[in-house]
This record gives sequence, C-alpha cells and structure tokens, in this order.
Amino acid sequence: MGKLFGTDGIRGLANIELTPELAFKIGRAGAYVLSKDAKHAATIMVGMDTRLSGGMLEAALSAGMCSVGAKVIIVGVIPTPAIAYLTKKHGFDAGVVISASHNPFEDNGIKFFSSGGIKLSDQIEEEIESYILYKMDEIPRISGPKLGYREYSSGYHDEYIEFLVSTLGGSDLKGLKVILDCANGATFKVAAKAYEKLGCELIIIHNDPDGKNINDNCGSTHMESLVEAVKKEKADIGVAYDGDGDRCLLVDALGNLVDGDQILSICACYLQGQGKLKNNGLVGTVMSNLGLAIMCRNENIEFIKTDVGDRYVLEKMLSDGYSLGGEQSGHVIFLDHTTTGDGILTSLQVLKIIKEKNTPLHGLNNKMSVLPQVLINAKVSNGKKNTYLEHGEIRAAIDKLEKMFNGNGRVLIRPSGTEPLVRVMLEGEDIETLNFEARNMADMIENLLA
Repeated sequence: MGKLFGTDGIRGLANIELTPELAFKIGRAGAYVLSKDAKHAATIMVGMDTRLSGGMLEAALSAGMCSVGAKVIIVGVIPTPAIAYLTKKHGFDAGVVISASHNPFEDNGIKFFSSGGIKLSDQIEEEIESYILYKMDEIPRISGPKLGYREYSSGYHDEYIEFLVSTLGGSDLKGLKVILDCANGATFKVAAKAYEKLGCELIIIHNDPDGKNINDNCGSTHMESLVEAVKKEKADIGVAYDGDGDRCLLVDALGNLVDGDQILSICACYLQGQGKLKNNGLVGTVMSNLGLAIMCRNENIEFIKTDVGDRYVLEKMLSDGYSLGGEQSGHVIFLDHTTTGDGILTSLQVLKIIKEKNTPLHGLNNKMSVLPQVLINAKVSNGKKNTYLEHGEIRAAIDKLEKMFNGNGRVLIRPSGTEPLVRVMLEGEDIETLNFEARNMADMIENLLA
C-alpha cells in the first residue's frame, strides 16, 4: 500500500480502494493521533455528502474512533465547510467529512479538520498514515467505561445556516432572482434555507439526491444545464456548487461562466474599496490565470502564488495575514468569516456586492481579462503519476514549449493529488495552438506512464 493522503484527504473507489476495513483504521489512527497528548477523550464531529457509500464508511470510521475512546457526533449530510466552521466554533478536537467532492459517486473520501477548523498539516497526516500502514498494533486497546460512543444531532444544520446569513451583516437579497445548482450533493439541505431567509427569488435545480446522482451532469463540473436555466428564467445569476459544497462557480445573466479567478477578482476589488483587503493582498495558486495577476498589478494589489490546493492557500493567508485567497476551481476563502473554502458563503458574498453596487455580475466582472488556458488530464497509472519528470522525452517537450511561448505563455504540468491523472495546463494567446500542444503533451504522458 502506498501513500494514503493526497492534497484533499484520502480518496478511492468505495469498497474497493476505500474499504470499510480501511475506514476503521483511519478512524482509529486519526482519533488516536489527534487526542493522544490531550487529558480528555476526543470529541469528533463527522459529516458526509450524499454518496451511496457514505453510511457504510461512516459506520466503520466512527467505530474506529469509538474504539480509542472518542465521542463521535454524527450530523449526517452537511457541507464540508460546515464541519470546519462547527468544529472550530464548538472547540471539538477534530471534524471529519466523508466525501469525494467533485468525483463521481462511485468514489468516496475521508478528510480531517483540526480543532481550529483547518485541514491537517502534512506532518500530522503523515503520522496518522504511519499508524495505519505500520503501527496499528501500537494503538492501545481500551474497554469498559472508557469506550467511546456515537451521538446523533440535527441541530447543527440550523446553526450553520444562521452563520451563513450573518456574513451579510444584516443585508438581504430581495429583488434578485437566483438559480442554484446543488449538484445533488451536500448543500441540498441547507443552501435553499439560507437563501430563503435572505429574501431572494429562488429556483433550485439538481437538488434531489438518490445516492448515485451526485455530480452527475450537474454542479460546478457540468455547468451546461445551469447556463440554460439562467437564460430561460432570465435570472440575475446562476450558482453551481460541487458535491461537498466547498466550492462554487457562477453564471451571469448573459449566460457567461464566471470561474474562481474571476470571483476572486470581483471580491478583491470590492474589499479593497471597503478598506477590508488585509495587507492589500490576494493569494492564488500556480494554476491561477495570468489575467488575475495582471488585474492585481493594475489595481495595486499584491498577488501571491502558492502550490495547488486550498490548504496551501490557507497556510499562506494565515502565516502572512491575508484575508482573501482561493483557486480557479471555485475554492474561495474569506478568512474574516471562516477557515476553508465555502461555496454557499462565496456565492452570498458575490450577491451582496451585486445588490450593494446595484450592478449585474457581468458589470462587476470587467477588471480581469482571462487569458486562454487549456487543461487536459492525462490518464496514467496511479503509481507512476509522480514520475513524469524522470522521462527525458517529457522534459525535452516541456523545454521546447517554454521556448516557443517566449514569455507570452506558460507550461504547468503536475500530478493530481486525488486521482490517477497528470494535469497538463498551457496558457497563452492563441487557443488553437494551446489545444494542439496540450493534446500532444497529454498523449505523450499517457503513453509513457500507462
């Protein structure tokens, strides 16, 4: 068995790669590592998305936690950012989400949040992993009154909804027509309630989960039906969440897609104008569109890049005192409100700006020019995805492309942290050239790393 933790927890094909047996070990090792230095038994909140395998994995995971004395609070289907927020607010020792985010329903995953509501550091993940892989027998066995137990609660959903509404500072959304695409995922219980409290006209699509339709031609990875709905209903905005609700993408009234980089541009300029953009900086990643960096330069905003992954964006924000950061995929972190990407919160902040400025989304989205960018995923063997730079043929092709762009574009190739893929991203001025060269590069990587 190789490395378990990727950039966003542990993921795999449910019951084949991510089995109940492994989930039990993850629960047992995770609860032990996160509480072994404490003077009390751990209290851990566990939530999940709508996947068919969620209940199976929740039972095994919580059993492992109870086996080392943890109290496990089960809240059922709830967005990932709700677990982060509630864990921090109530001072729980950890929060855990069973979800594979935007992956198809057959996959599932497990990710931890610390007591501060942030994803675990690489060091702690490596310690948990070492117990799972090599030292399970070293975790003490307990019995009798020290055994943990599960407690079921549904009241936390309302608490999270009230938090979301409070982030608008008393503003409402009356007069706006909004279409929500909940991806048949974790936002289906709470998103509508939050919007209804704020008074907007609301139409909801893809909000009837059956365990198998999460992310199925819907949500932030499949925007076509939302675009159609916005045009048909003449809505002010369309909002698409992913399966676990930690990201969102938008559609303006003209039917144009608005990605995470553009959301960051809109929010950074607004917060700067309000004097609330801390350290006058915006944190993105190496995958951020060059247009975002150009916008920041034009608006005298410092632009800081990190490795791909919202956890690395957050680490930079916390260490250097920035209040806004995120990814092109729609993970946007408003650190003044919460510690992780939150799709519902992000969409509400944009709607607040639209209402306050009395300007449609396409009118706000005018300071950033998006440079053409092509991303093609090369399907490879999971065990080989980190070895692409060991091939001289691939290195030579990268060098050739960089010389061809001559500073007017860039080449970014990286392994996926969660899937057996190598991502090939090219950015430049001519879309036809980008498509051709990216396809050639992806084909080469697939052939060499199959």
